[in-house]
Amino acid sequence: MKYKAALFDFDYTLGDATDSIYEGYCYGFERMGYPQPGLEEVRRTVGHILEDGFTMITGVAEEDKRREFRGWFQEKVEGRQAELTKLFPGAEELLRELHRRGVKLGVVTSKRATTLRDILTRYGLLELMDFTIGGEMVKLPKPDPEGLDRGIEAMGVEKKEVLYCGDTTIDAATARNSGVDFAAVLNGTTPAADFEGYPHVHIAPDLVDLKDWLGI
Repeated sequence: MKYKAALFDFDYTLGDATDSIYEGYCYGFERMGYPQPGLEEVRRTVGHILEDGFTMITGVAEEDKRREFRGWFQEKVEGRQAELTKLFPGAEELLRELHRRGVKLGVVTSKRATTLRDILTRYGLLELMDFTIGGEMVKLPKPDPEGLDRGIEAMGVEKKEVLYCGDTTIDAATARNSGVDFAAVLNGTTPAADFEGYPHVHIAPDLVDLKDWLGI
């Protein structure tokens, strides 16, 4: 395998936190006096920062309202995401085999870093990671490549040796903006056709297929 480092998005790439995310949205909307959002509406926001997800559903763009929503959301889901998040089939096997083969691993996500690390710790995977970064740790969210570039620098690898895997066109654009290879994983709400306009080396229907494609 030509890659010396593999970095991943988390939500709908490695894991499914829909239950806790939906709880947080419903609680925030109730506290702010908005109608309860539909589950599919919320699922389509996953991969965006919370504030943008709030605006996507409500159409409300005032920064004070966006900040207020984040506060209510965090109040509800604090600790719940680690408890409720499920890994997708093949995720643990993929990560452990990459680690066994000496491939450096990282996660670059819009999720809060503390939440991400709690989830990885629950599944015994944090110790495999060479790099993790959450949305609050960068100046600009994806598709800005700041988080990905920081991970590559910290790992001490060249960009031609890096694969970034994600489930949205935001992830695809992040890889393109960084200049690294991208593999799409269809665990989320983005169909395969949407990735055709972005550079990619593979479109995997799931993580089992991604592992097979990598030849491990």
